[in-house]
Amino acid sequence: MLTTRFVDGAPCWIDVATPDPEGAASFYRALFGWSYRSAGPEGGYGFLERAGRIVAGCAPPAGGQDPAGWTVYFQCSDADATAEAVRKARGSVPAPPVTVGEQGRSAVLADQMGAVFGVWQPGQREGLESAGEAGSLCWAELYTPDIARAAAFYHAVLGWETFAVSFPGGVYTSVSPQGAGEEGAFGGMVPLADDPVEADGSLPHWLPYIGAEDPDAVVARAAELGGRVRMPATSIPGVGRLARLEDPYGARFAVLRGDPRET
Repeated sequence: MLTTRFVDGAPCWIDVATPDPEGAASFYRALFGWSYRSAGPEGGYGFLERAGRIVAGCAPPAGGQDPAGWTVYFQCSDADATAEAVRKARGSVPAPPVTVGEQGRSAVLADQMGAVFGVWQPGQREGLESAGEAGSLCWAELYTPDIARAAAFYHAVLGWETFAVSFPGGVYTSVSPQGAGEEGAFGGMVPLADDPVEADGSLPHWLPYIGAEDPDAVVARAAELGGRVRMPATSIPGVGRLARLEDPYGARFAVLRGDPRET
């Protein structure tokens, strides 16, 4: 379960790269009640907040050319060592580790199959100020062509453990930080080719889930605001009610109301 008691290997930050930070902030404000606060005059980075707590970051794409998208960051104790571990595991390092003032040290990495993710080595800033509740990051999912290969990669790089979880209709691969056990699961891995929504020519990728008290209302509002509904609100027994969306600029995300009683 995601909380703000971050440990190495757990998601600790998300941010959206968008060609129109002001427009994106307006979209997410109407959808989740997020407000935007600039992080300073340099670089164009800003914070998205809910009830005064940071739930995400927002910035123009690096170099201004990359497509819009969300990035999930995982905590690590040494960003440089993690980047080197990625290279040894035959991943890549699109953005090498950099120091972000006194806040911490970050890097953008990619696994063997090209799924991009980030790592954050905390300094003064540990991570998000809200997680695991409505309006904030509550789950993270990897869509990959090879779960066994991905599990081995992330175990080598971040120490993750994987567990097979049975649910009506199949088996799901959940992931947890090292030593956290199944109760510490923060996300999962899904075969890219087997998912009818993601198997639309999508490349391997991470998808952040935002907690929502009423996924149906979020879906309707997203469509009104110019977003795209990739999967309408759907109930999965033992999981909850979820939907997958895309903002007006092409950044993909999902919403989830977790409820084991959901049918």
